[in-house]
Amino acid sequence: MRAIVTVIGRDQVGIIAAVCALLSEKNVNVLDISQTVLQEYFTMIMLVDTAESTVPFARLKEDLAQAGKERGLDIRVQREDIFDAMHRI
Repeated sequence: MRAIVTVIGRDQVGIIAAVCALLSEKNVNVLDISQTVLQEYFTMIMLVDTAESTVPFARLKEDLAQAGKERGLDIRVQREDIFDAMHRI
């Protein structure tokens, strides 16, 4: 299953590395990534493949949220089909 990961927060060293390391630990593959810094705010969106994940999707969601909380970031993940449905005009 493909999913969308979003990361928002104040820019700091190591955000991309930390998120990618956590995804790698869970055997989640990054398919595409886009990031930018808007003044002092970091934003990133990633398309990932969770088909081979070693943890259930709900656990991945919790782990990403907790990692974000520890770094002062908002990290969310949602299934691609739900993301698409929510953002369809």
